[in-house]
Amino acid sequence: MTITMYGITNCDTIKKARVWLESRDVPYRFHDYRAEGIEADRLNGWVGKVGWEKLLNKASTTFRELPEGDKQSLDEKKAKKLMLAKPTMIKRPVLEVGDRILVGFKSEVYEEMVEAK
Repeated sequence: MTITMYGITNCDTIKKARVWLESRDVPYRFHDYRAEGIEADRLNGWVGKVGWEKLLNKASTTFRELPEGDKQSLDEKKAKKLMLAKPTMIKRPVLEVGDRILVGFKSEVYEEMVEAK
């Protein structure tokens, strides 16, 4: 089963998740939002599985620096547009594990994922 991790290289949570996977010899591919962006179809698939509310990182520097008008009246359409324009607003990491999507890093959730493989 192929695992792909989505995020940015300098994120502390990404670093923790990578160390966790590598220390257990779990192979994965890393997709850097800054270098590769994110495709609309992929984001739509994630939103369909976990919801835009779970994906949009309102605590991110990128989101906090938005004009107030962009932060108001958020709905799925507006949130997806923001995340496509600035993928660093997507919570990190996003792991694609087969047809599963994991958002964020929790060692116990990753442990379940590895056991299920």
